[in-house]
Parts: sequence; structure tokens; C-alpha cells
Amino acid sequence: MDDNNKAAWRERIQLKKRSKTLKKTAQKQARKVEGATMRHAHRFLVSRWDKVREIRLHIIVWLGSVAVLIALVGLQMVWFQRSYVTRAAVSGGTYAEAIKGSIDTLNPLYATKPAELAASHLLFSSLYENDTTGHLRGDVAKSMTIDGDKVFTVKLRPDVRWHDGEPLTANDVVYTVGLMRSQVVRSVMTASWQGVGVSRVDDQTVQFTLPAAYAAFPQALTFAILPEHILKTVDQSVIRESTYSKAPIGSGPFKLRLLQNVSTADDRKIVHMDANRDYYLGSPRLDHLQLHTYSDSDGMGKALRTGEVNAASDIDSTTAQHVDDKRFITVALPVNSGVYAMFNLAQPTLKDQAVRRALQMGTDTTAIRKKLYGNPQPLSLPFIGSQVSGVTGIAAPVYDKGTAKQLLENSGWKVVNGVRNKAGLELRLRVVTRKNSDYEVALQSLAGQWRELGVKVDSVVVDMSTFTQDVLHDRNYDVLLDELVIGGDPDVFAYWHSRGLLNFTGYASQVSDDALSSARTTSNPMLRSVKYMNFARQWSGDVPAIGLYQSNFIYTHSKDTRSIDTDEKIVSPDDHYAGVRYWTAEQGRVYKTP
Repeated sequence: MDDNNKAAWRERIQLKKRSKTLKKTAQKQARKVEGATMRHAHRFLVSRWDKVREIRLHIIVWLGSVAVLIALVGLQMVWFQRSYVTRAAVSGGTYAEAIKGSIDTLNPLYATKPAELAASHLLFSSLYENDTTGHLRGDVAKSMTIDGDKVFTVKLRPDVRWHDGEPLTANDVVYTVGLMRSQVVRSVMTASWQGVGVSRVDDQTVQFTLPAAYAAFPQALTFAILPEHILKTVDQSVIRESTYSKAPIGSGPFKLRLLQNVSTADDRKIVHMDANRDYYLGSPRLDHLQLHTYSDSDGMGKALRTGEVNAASDIDSTTAQHVDDKRFITVALPVNSGVYAMFNLAQPTLKDQAVRRALQMGTDTTAIRKKLYGNPQPLSLPFIGSQVSGVTGIAAPVYDKGTAKQLLENSGWKVVNGVRNKAGLELRLRVVTRKNSDYEVALQSLAGQWRELGVKVDSVVVDMSTFTQDVLHDRNYDVLLDELVIGGDPDVFAYWHSRGLLNFTGYASQVSDDALSSARTTSNPMLRSVKYMNFARQWSGDVPAIGLYQSNFIYTHSKDTRSIDTDEKIVSPDDHYAGVRYWTAEQGRVYKTP
């Protein structure tokens, strides 16, 4: 081994020795640290544990105090929330309303069913509309001047726009009236607008000229306005079948998103609408509104129970009685319509005024109303009493069964085997109504009361599909129990004038005819009231019909939603959307205002 290798070997041996020495030193220091740690643990923990046990009562009291403090803070927060925070209606969400009738079109020119009329009201604007107080107010119209009750000049708002952003102008109004008058278009309003002249004065002014004075004409200005810039390229003969009638562009508070076909078996549809954020009267609080169509009130009631909808419009009494009042709020509000028992004056028996008077006195309308949901208001006049000042002076008929029997006796109608007879002829009446749970209840009660007078009553309920042709057109009844829509004006010419197109009784009186004709030709409220008072007195004395009750509009909605208020005045069912901009579908926590 050379000198270099020997030196390396000795260095390696010395390194091993130093390594062993360092290891022993480290082990010795570790044992010292461990010993010191144990002594400190014994000194500061183990030796003091006994002292901790001695003060455990103080520790428990301290922890309990902390817990009480936390609880007090929590109670304070709860009290704060109850005092300054509450649950209230909030914006957003979807409002789903059930409504009767199928939807064959979304074009208001052809709307006849409740669902179609409702969609028209929400998607389209009109010159005027009925507000939540039951009065006519301007919608697109800003003002109106009247000249001789024949020329009506209407100024339009300049800020109205269609859902596609185009401005709504006088041209659209003139164009719409032209469509309504057109025999080619075949609108449901065609007959009503014949002879009415309309012209554009400027972009924001339109003028209507009537062939004769007609004070109630502003009530006719509630028609939906259609867009000329979209429909002018469509042939008028095919407007009904055009794509516009399924997907229209309007200018109302909501715009169409989708018309959904749910079921072809029962013609179920859903109209999906979104809020029009550019609506000229202000954006609706809802994000979306849906109309769910059903063929009858039973289907609407089921939809409420299953949560498919959160509201239902114009339900009948039977359905209303089964609504869960823990989940829903139901209101029954009178509308400007009346249910009457109308005598067919062409029938020999009913030509005798004494017989009609006896039937009137033998009718307990209070008992009939009590059997209907919401106990509807009484109605003894041919129009709504609040529409004409001074009618309180006309006394309502008084129920008096004894006097009614005596009147029949004095007229020669004697009771034979429980039925009154005169000259071998039975006092027998065929009383007809259309299928409707409320009308059927009223018919049953009315028939029972008249049978107590000795009248033989045949009660007939006819399906709506054949009611117009088989009953109204052919006058196939002795007494017709049905509803007459009166509307926002007391002009009931169509029902009670001898030339009225809807005179279902055949009533003719020179005094009534003169009063009805002259009342509609002046807008002077005092003069109109005098004319209608004269008519009402004559009508009440002649007894061509018996007013049974004022119709109710029954609406139900979930307690989480806000829609119709109990103090609203509703002229007709589709007017219940007058306050739709303020409807809500949800509730949330909000701070109370001082």
C-alpha cells in the first residue's frame, strides 16, 4: 500500500470515530430535553389539575353566563326581525291563472271566449279601458273632445310602442277600425261598427264621426288596437288564418312568448307571456304571466288543488265552495251584469200582466241569493242601480206569497189537484236555462217557489253548444233564466227596446221605447238620468222580467300572490286585469317602512 492510500484509510477511521461521538452526544442532549419537558408538564399541568377541580364551579358559572349572553343576542336578532322585517309581496316570478274556454285565436278581431278575451286584454292596448274603480279611463288615449255627441276627437299618447319597438300612431287606430268594419275580415265586431266614420287628423289624433248622436260611444273605444305595419301586407280575407293570429305583436303590458298545446283531447293550451319592460304605463312587477285554459270549472278546481296554477278566474259557486281556504283567498265581486227570469210575452198565459205580477210577488229573490256562493247583490231594475242617480225612488218588489196567490185567484186561475187551471187550461210554464251550476241552483229554487203558488213548472237545462240555436233563436221557452251583460253604461236599448236585437221577451212599450231612444242621444248626465228613470218605472210596472240577482265574478288566488283587491269594481270579467301591473307571484322578507 502506498503512502496516499494509507493516509486515506486513516482519515476514514477517524471520521467513523467522530460520527459515533456525535451520535452519543445527540442522544444525551435528547434525554436532557425529554426530562425537562416532563418536569415542565408535571409542574404546569399535572400538579395544577387539582387546582382546576377546585375552581370548576367558577368555570361552569362563566360558561353559563356566556351561553345566556349568546341566547340574549339571538333573541334580540329575532325581535329585530319581527319589529323591522316582515313578509310581503316582492317583484318577479310567474303568475299562472286558470281560465275557462279554449283558445282558437289570439287575434282580438275574433276573440269571443273568456280565455281569448283575457289574452287580448293582456297583449294589446286600447284607446280606453275600465279601471279598478269601474270607471272608464284613458289607455292609449290622452284626452277626448265631444261635439254634439256625434264627433269624438281623441288625442293619443306619444310614447306608446309596439312590442317590436315601432311607435303606435293614429294610423294604427284607423287601420283597426277598418278591419272591424270589413265584411271580408269577418270580425265579431263588424255589425257594431257599420256607419262609423274614422279619420286621421295627425300622428297623435284620430276622429270618429257617428251617423247619429250616441252618448255611450266612449264605451265602444275599448277595442284592441292592431299594428298596421305588420298586417298591411296580409290579405284581409286570410287574416284569421294568418300566423299573426297565433303569434301576434301587441302593445300591452305583456308580450307573447309561446302558445303551448298541452292536450289535444280536451284542447288544453297555455299562453306564456313575458312582462313588457318598455310598457308606457310602467313595467309590470311580474316577470311572467301564464293563462291555462280549461273546459269547465271542475278542471280549474283540480288545477288549483294540484298546484298547476296559483289562481283561477270566474269560477262557479260549486268550485268556490271546495277551494282550500288555508291555501287560497277567494273573492266574489259584483260585475255589471244581471240574471233575470224573462217572460216570453208571445205566450198567451204570460200576456196577462196580473199573472206576471203574481209570479214576481211569489218569487223570493233573497232565498235564491242565499243559495249562491258569495250571496250576490239584489237586482230589481233593468240596469245596475248605481249607474243612474235617483233610482232609489223606485221601490223594489216585495215578496208576498199570499198576495201572489190572491192575484192568481182574482184572474180566474183556480187550484185543481194542486195545479191552477183556467177554462180547462193548466198554468204550466217551461222555464229554460243554460248549463251552469249557479243558474241551475237559481232555477231549482225559482221552480220550487212557483210550484207553491200552484204553477206547474217544467225545468229545462240546455247545453251551451245548442243553447243559442235551440233556445234563443227559436224562442223555445215560456220563461228564460239567463244573464244580461249591461256593461259600463246603462244603455240597455238592445234588451228592452221593441227593436232591440237581443229583446228576448218581445217587450214593447211606447213609453219605454221613447225613453231608451232619447237617453242614448245625450251625454248630459242629469237628462240621461231622468230618461232612464222614466224607462225603469214603466219597465217595473209592466213586469216583462224578474231581476233575480247581480252577477258575481268569483276569483281565487294563493295566499303567496297578490292580485285582485276586495274593494275593486269590475265591469266585466276580462276587466279584472285593470291592476295587473301591480300583481305579484311571490313573497319575501322586506324591511318595514316607518
